[in-house]
Amino acid sequence: MTNLPDPLREFDRAVNSMFNQFASSTSRTQAMPMDLYRDGESFILAMDLPGVDPTSIDVDIEERTLTIRAERHARSGADLQWFARERQTGAFARQLTLGTGIATEEITAAYTDGVLTLTIPIAEEAKPRKIAVEHSSERTAIGSAN
Repeated sequence: MTNLPDPLREFDRAVNSMFNQFASSTSRTQAMPMDLYRDGESFILAMDLPGVDPTSIDVDIEERTLTIRAERHARSGADLQWFARERQTGAFARQLTLGTGIATEEITAAYTDGVLTLTIPIAEEAKPRKIAVEHSSERTAIGSAN
């Protein structure tokens, strides 16, 4: 009898591999869920970071890439006995690519009640504006040139 691979085992292995890759890439996003919306002349990014040490939050911008890093430490101690441990701990990072027309030098950040809020203003040059059309009430005659 030949050693042929079990097709169901191979399928199960492929599905598990894909699920593990998806789970590892989404777990970082789930640890830092966010809302992003426009309010008037600014974009607002609100990111849930409950239990994060505020001093560990780091917001950087390099060219058009906004990077947010934070860290949640696990509780430890000699008398500590865990019964459930579902909250993720460790260092988290999330990167967003900003479009053009953002006033990157004016971005502000605040951390209140476990929510990091970034206010990302729209640059003046990217705001819609009216352009005045000049007109004259004088009529210009069209003549023939000889």
